[in-house]
Amino acid sequence: MKILVTGGLGFIGSHTVVELQNKGFDVIAIDNLSNSSIGVLDGIERITGKKPLFENVDLRDKSAVQIFFSKYPDISGVIHFAASKAVGESVENPLLYYENNINSLVYLLQELQKKPEVSFIFSSSCTVYGQAESMPITENAPIQVAMSPYGNTKQIGEEIITDIAKVTNINSILLRYFNPIGAHPSAEIGELPLGVPQNLVPFITQTAIGLREKLSVFGSDYPTSDGTAIRDYIHVVDLAKAHVIALQRLLNKQNITKVEIFNLGTGTGSSVLEVITAFEKVSQKKLNYQIVGRREGDVIEAYANTDKANNVLGWKAELSLEDALSSAWKWEQKIRK
Repeated sequence: MKILVTGGLGFIGSHTVVELQNKGFDVIAIDNLSNSSIGVLDGIERITGKKPLFENVDLRDKSAVQIFFSKYPDISGVIHFAASKAVGESVENPLLYYENNINSLVYLLQELQKKPEVSFIFSSSCTVYGQAESMPITENAPIQVAMSPYGNTKQIGEEIITDIAKVTNINSILLRYFNPIGAHPSAEIGELPLGVPQNLVPFITQTAIGLREKLSVFGSDYPTSDGTAIRDYIHVVDLAKAHVIALQRLLNKQNITKVEIFNLGTGTGSSVLEVITAFEKVSQKKLNYQIVGRREGDVIEAYANTDKANNVLGWKAELSLEDALSSAWKWEQKIRK
């Protein structure tokens, strides 16, 4: 069974390709390499013993998307990761985010609606909840006005998929995940941001290895136990496995509605300072950091109620914050050798 993974050489995409191949799926990965490296293919092959098919496709190019699907007509499932994902960057360059995240989704769905049936997994985000009114966040929490263009593209993406599912044979699961971190335990693949990292953990590991002078902690005046923002950090391998389980649910026609929604997280919130402390413990390194002002677009706290994913999807996060930070540090050390 052929499965398309868009953004398949990216951070979450590459780990999902590994888990799909481990389950016996034939995978085609497409990526435009704007925030990833072709060398990731070799890492996937070293872990699984098999290199996925790869096509360098920019999903913003409508004709390129059409050509791709004419070349591969027998795709039965799609896991769609390809999108820009940095909150701060989206505030600075909103049109980049609307073009990349919305146009690419539309062009993809235009081709998929031609098929008699297709299973579609969408990489969504807890940002759709904005600053939720209560913790932990359930799937029934109201969708708030987006606090960033990135968050807005995820809301719009969900709306587009919901609308298209009503009039086509596309069945979809929207996976709203919290904060993916870590790397594969083999250290063959991991998070590899190009340029200055926009996410906390790669900035921590790059600071620890000496690539960055110091880590900026955005805000220490939040109404939290230590004043820093709280997030639900989930190991990328746990997250990747959830995508495979969600895909199998659709392929086996176990979905109850045409569009289903699941939160993916650990159910536990950790503050920025708690993450720093945990990293210092697993790495045995003291981290150079400074407190700076809040960053536009950031919410105070966000962590998941995972009951629905646990009970309905049959998935549960198994790896700890320390596991994730340890694997991220192992990966950082490997790529800087």
